[in-house]
Amino acid sequence: METLHLVAPGDVITTDTGFMRGHGTYHSDDGKLVASVAGVVQRINRLISVRPLQSRYAGEVGDVVVGRIVEVQQKRWKVDTFSRLESVLLLSSINLPGGVLRRRSAQDELMMRTYFTEGDLISAEVQQVFSDGSLSLHTRSLKYGKLKKGCLITVPPSLVKRCKNHFHNMLCGASVIIGNNGYVWISSMEVDQEDQILLNPRDEPDTTREKDIAITREERETIARLRNCIQALVARKLTLFDTSIQYTFDASRGYEVKELLREDVMQEITEPARNID
Repeated sequence: METLHLVAPGDVITTDTGFMRGHGTYHSDDGKLVASVAGVVQRINRLISVRPLQSRYAGEVGDVVVGRIVEVQQKRWKVDTFSRLESVLLLSSINLPGGVLRRRSAQDELMMRTYFTEGDLISAEVQQVFSDGSLSLHTRSLKYGKLKKGCLITVPPSLVKRCKNHFHNMLCGASVIIGNNGYVWISSMEVDQEDQILLNPRDEPDTTREKDIAITREERETIARLRNCIQALVARKLTLFDTSIQYTFDASRGYEVKELLREDVMQEITEPARNID
């Protein structure tokens, strides 16, 4: 595993004048490239930037995020995604029940709280980044939508590894969504989307079957163990992705769930994750 190059403000990153200045860096009077923030040095070809260790989420198009609905407005929802400004989810950017493709009507506006209401957790994808840095989201894929019966963890976005897939069905029998924005959702193994979307004659979501789905004690213990494993990785400033979480979970099996937050136990169970990239 490649060692991370950590720098503090004022540290000289390189004296080579052939490199270009990226975010979190500046050129000194004598031509050296110097860090302006504390973080991890990242190099892409001849471009060098510093990724801050502690910062708000700065979204990019295509990012998978987990967010919380904070306000229902006309034809849109405001969503907290741990970014500097609240994100926007338009009524035209969601899947209607049953995947119906049609124009949104006044009736759909009246039913907006039927789809998402204040306090609901959702998974979504960044569709657009506006000039002020706010994000426009969409949930047009069946893998996105409302999240239920699980546990939400907030981690530094800088520790989330960018991968092709951020939805993981772990070998332990739980489902994990690692949001690029630092919100991680853990729930029991994901149910097929076809089983979650039920329609009644009025084309409204039917939640009667969702209420019948109960989480067993074993599933709750698995979710709690995964949660504590992720907290241990964050405490050790280790990158979060499916493999590092799985290695830490496997190493934690010899301990009770409540023991995983002890300092010595965190050190031991995260050791396998230090040797992977």
